[in-house]
Amino acid sequence: MPSVLWWGRFDPDYSRNRILRKLLPDLGWSIVDFHPRFSALGDVEARLKRLAKPDLVWVPCFRQRDLGAASRWAKRQGVPVLFDPLISAYDKQVFEREKLALDSAAARRLLAWERKLLQSADRVIADTPVHADFFADTLGVSRERLSVVYVGAEESLFSPGPVEQTSHVAPFEVLFYGSFIPLQGAEVIAEAARLYGGPPVHWRFIGNGPSRKRCESLVRGMDNVTFEDWVAYQDLPEQIRHADVVLGIFGTTQKAGRVIPNKVYQALACGRPVITRRSPAYPKEMTEDMESGVIWVEAGASADLCAKLADLARHPESLPELSGRARSSYQHFASSDLIAQQLAATLTGI
Repeated sequence: MPSVLWWGRFDPDYSRNRILRKLLPDLGWSIVDFHPRFSALGDVEARLKRLAKPDLVWVPCFRQRDLGAASRWAKRQGVPVLFDPLISAYDKQVFEREKLALDSAAARRLLAWERKLLQSADRVIADTPVHADFFADTLGVSRERLSVVYVGAEESLFSPGPVEQTSHVAPFEVLFYGSFIPLQGAEVIAEAARLYGGPPVHWRFIGNGPSRKRCESLVRGMDNVTFEDWVAYQDLPEQIRHADVVLGIFGTTQKAGRVIPNKVYQALACGRPVITRRSPAYPKEMTEDMESGVIWVEAGASADLCAKLADLARHPESLPELSGRARSSYQHFASSDLIAQQLAATLTGI
């Protein structure tokens, strides 16, 4: 059985990691973990510990800081390196958070650093085809080294509930959960709640993050809008199944147009209709299918969100059918079987 060494100061319980680490043994790979004390000196520590030579070194999501040392050690061992960044540090600082001006020296240094890092990997995984385009066009990763593996959802947790949970019970409940970062566009939702004039709706926000205070100020005094802190991860599926519709992301940043967020996969897996921004990140068949269980709105458009939600709230009898379509879309476009196929193709010939 080939072995894969997961290298870095990563969180094994992060959903992306949990999903892939569950699939790898199913594909015939054994997993060994290495958590260096210091990312930059991980190769030195690995030599001192005389780590056994694996068949593949895997650097998981967000661990750009571990990739350099992992690549150095792997090169000495004659072992290929796979990197699953999920996000780009350059994209995050320049286009998402706008902390660095595009034409600044700091941005150019960050870009050069990340380009060099990603080009040291033998295989780079992107979570969507348009993210793969960014890695190729901006970060210089050669196309033949790129693969796409969707994020998906943990199906042991996120699954449809009992039949009665697909039937509407007043009041109509709209759920947003997230970390209130620019990509998610939570302010767009809060503005929609403020402008909304359709049938009665309860807007429920779960989570914390940079824009939460701004959202709270936009809807201050509205008794049909509530904010809650994070719930335990294992309790999240029940919160999704309790909602009539789940809200995805509505941000206008470049990154928002390149990703399919966890919440969309999780809601569809639970058989819940989703309203989210239109994006080229989704399979074309899904965005063109009027019966996908996903309702598309334009990025940043609060009025569009209001109109689509009001139409849905006027016809709660349509929810059971929409829920079935949502689950079908998940099974067709994002199931664990599909992700296993993508992962298997990625590992073939590496």
